[in-house]
Amino acid sequence: MSEFMTVVKKNVREYGMYIALAAIMAVFTILSKGIFISSRNIANLLNQTGYIAVLAVGMTLVIVIRHIDLSVGFLSGFLGAIAAIALTQWNWSLLPTILFVLALGVVAGLFTALPVASLGIPAFVASLAGWLIYRGALMLVTAGTGTIIIPNEAFNAIGNGYIPDILASETFLPGVHKTTLLLGAIAIVFAIFSQIADRKRKIQYKFEVSSSGLFAAQLIFVSVILGFITWILAGYNGLSWTIVIMLAVVLVYDFITRRTVLGRHIYAVGGNPEAAELSGIRVKKITFVVFASMGFLAALSGILFTARLKSATPQAGTLFEMDAIASAYIGGVSAAGGVGSISGSLIGALVYMSLMNGMNLLGTDISLQYIIRGLVLLLAVIFDVMTRKQKA
Repeated sequence: MSEFMTVVKKNVREYGMYIALAAIMAVFTILSKGIFISSRNIANLLNQTGYIAVLAVGMTLVIVIRHIDLSVGFLSGFLGAIAAIALTQWNWSLLPTILFVLALGVVAGLFTALPVASLGIPAFVASLAGWLIYRGALMLVTAGTGTIIIPNEAFNAIGNGYIPDILASETFLPGVHKTTLLLGAIAIVFAIFSQIADRKRKIQYKFEVSSSGLFAAQLIFVSVILGFITWILAGYNGLSWTIVIMLAVVLVYDFITRRTVLGRHIYAVGGNPEAAELSGIRVKKITFVVFASMGFLAALSGILFTARLKSATPQAGTLFEMDAIASAYIGGVSAAGGVGSISGSLIGALVYMSLMNGMNLLGTDISLQYIIRGLVLLLAVIFDVMTRKQKA
């Protein structure tokens, strides 16, 4: 027990959000008399988390390099509307529409980065200008029709469809999505081998690791959690395409940040931009890359949200940027820059959206919901400041 408490104290930033997620889920499960943990609600929760988690991944890198991007909410809404217009008015097919919207997102990210990297204008100001521009652009493109209904089934399936059950069988576990179970088992095996390989690397480079007993307990805990989530999802319709896309984004960006030179340069710039510049890292280039990535993910988020609603509306994207920022901070990103993880932001998004989902289930007044969300964000920032002071 003493070793466990020592590990928790040393990794309080990482373990804190897992404890918070478990506590929130337990409380709302009790208060909702089990509805919160039902297969249908968990599936809906993860689908609702998808577009915010995608934004939170991009926002994590922006905050890591000591900037902020307030434009991404209405940028998502605007690009979602462009996708709707391309499908309904320009008669484009699905693939060209998606590629065009994603490319526009990259251009928009570079547009935001230009005054920040080249002129030294604070990202808060540059992205606030983008917030106003994209808000106006969204209102402009939807002014004639208001809500744009999308009849394209393939596009709408991105936000509402589920992966097919290629292992369907009426004799073995009827009513359970067997393909989801198989993918969950593969994920558990991958997680176990990944943790073992990571532990071996730490031992090889003489880093401190936990005891074998505690490490085994961690593997069992992770396996149980993944297995539980897999079983719940398999009991409804299985994995949705939104969840698949969200997990793909998290895996790709987690690999980039932890295993590539680009990832190390991003964290070096966030830790100390001046020192990074002196060491040969092109800080301006990193700024452009991170904001372009943010624009790309904003476009993807807009596609997911628009497909989920099966329409584009003038209100799309409202407060998305705040939800993404809150998710990133809850997930352990430091306001001082240089600290944060992609997996942490995913958990932060789950914590944040679980809180909203639970309050909606309980019928909490919307005004009180905003107050609680604000307090949660404030507590996350205070937690960040206090943990940094303890380590200093």
